[in-house]
Amino acid sequence: MSSRRVLKAAEAIREVVSTAILMELQDPRIQNVTVTYVEVAKDMRTAKVRVSVMGDEATQKLSLHGLQSAAGYLQSKIAKRIDTRYTPRLRFELDQGVKHSIEVARILKEVLPEDENSEAASPSDDVDASASEPT
Repeated sequence: MSSRRVLKAAEAIREVVSTAILMELQDPRIQNVTVTYVEVAKDMRTAKVRVSVMGDEATQKLSLHGLQSAAGYLQSKIAKRIDTRYTPRLRFELDQGVKHSIEVARILKEVLPEDENSEAASPSDDVDASASEPT
């Protein structure tokens, strides 16, 4: 299969799964879940669905179990959307990228105000010093 076809299928799967999670799935375990990326195998038989789950580790595991339970339903929705010989089998994985970016943002937030204050203080010190010098 062409890589373009695989990419289009991955995007369609991402849209179907995202919409179903948001609008159709009633499982209470599946909350605060965002589909971040879908990777489809070249033979179109499997698809890794990377999801971001807000919450602690127990909440994340619970959401993954809920998604795996709903995989059959989601696969039937995908089969209606994409025209292929095989409907890809869904495998859900946690995407740690969002967690890492939140951690980096938190660290930057702690560090940057200190740097901004020191930079803001130094130009004003120079202005005050030059203003007090006689010309």
